[in-house]
Amino acid sequence: MGTKRHFRVWRGDETGGDLQDYQVEVNEGEVVLDVIHRLQATEAPDLACRWNCKAGKCGSCSMEINGMPKLGCMTRMSTFEENETISVSPLRTFPVIRDLVTDVSFNYQKSLETPAFSPPEDLAPGEYRMQQVDVERSQEFRKCIECFLCQNTCHVVRDHEDNKTAFSGPRVFIRAAELDMHPLDTRTDRKQYAQAQQGLGYCNITKCCTEVCPEHIKITDNAIIPMKERVVDRRYDPLVWLGSKIFRRGQNGAAASGPALGESGLDQPAGTAAGLPADGDHSAVADAERGVNWHRQVPRPQAAAVDEKGHLPISELAFDKPAAPSPFGEDVTFPLPDKSLNYHHPDQDR
Repeated sequence: MGTKRHFRVWRGDETGGDLQDYQVEVNEGEVVLDVIHRLQATEAPDLACRWNCKAGKCGSCSMEINGMPKLGCMTRMSTFEENETISVSPLRTFPVIRDLVTDVSFNYQKSLETPAFSPPEDLAPGEYRMQQVDVERSQEFRKCIECFLCQNTCHVVRDHEDNKTAFSGPRVFIRAAELDMHPLDTRTDRKQYAQAQQGLGYCNITKCCTEVCPEHIKITDNAIIPMKERVVDRRYDPLVWLGSKIFRRGQNGAAASGPALGESGLDQPAGTAAGLPADGDHSAVADAERGVNWHRQVPRPQAAAVDEKGHLPISELAFDKPAAPSPFGEDVTFPLPDKSLNYHHPDQDR
């Protein structure tokens, strides 16, 4: 036999609404979404609520429960006190369509603006090869179910409507980080693009997005902070700054391993050589383009050499590195050989 519990559910549409009180029967082992379904069946058949899998994998039943962004299907009633009033409201960052359903199209639009995975031109689908360590590095970000709880709780868009045009949000940042660390992605401008076009600099790493993630993705620590650090290294590190002044290395559009910056959505300034911004151009896009880019051809991960029986040689087992060199550049040693110094000279192409 269940017990009656006090619920306050937001009812309304884009014109307005308020919280309405309900006494709903709750049985042992149920979740908040179960109660919403019982409420629809007994007292409020016109209550709108989005859901699909009821298993915490589709991200559809995102809502705010007692003010905390959560999934209705993953919030157990046993976590509340028996005499506690439970408030259920829609995600407040996005426009309300009706009751608990909000318009989250903002997030899909920002995802569309992210440059897609760009595989090597000399490899066909089915020929891609990666080491397990490279798979594990980005696998965490692939767990995202696009519930958009992180987007909802991010105060950059939650409290400032005017930021939405310039700020993509944490869900898009983990996608950018995943592609940036992908060993087979040939683009070289993802960090600069995230800074100049996706508003990476707006994030002040309060970690609220990490706290509400139902998949326990460390969004801030493993994606946003590393991306911000790599952008800062290229723009503000004094040694990198000096190197860019001496060697004119900001040639993000000249790499043979990836498309030019102008092709990725960054407007290439007119009248510049090899995609370099004009000396007097201090726009955000130009500043991003000035970042150092080594344009190194990172060795692709190679499968281990095995004999006919599939046994590894002793030399492979004794190798001091767990896998192929990282695309982030841990394989760089100084001083760099002359051929690796990438700088622009008016006569270098003659």
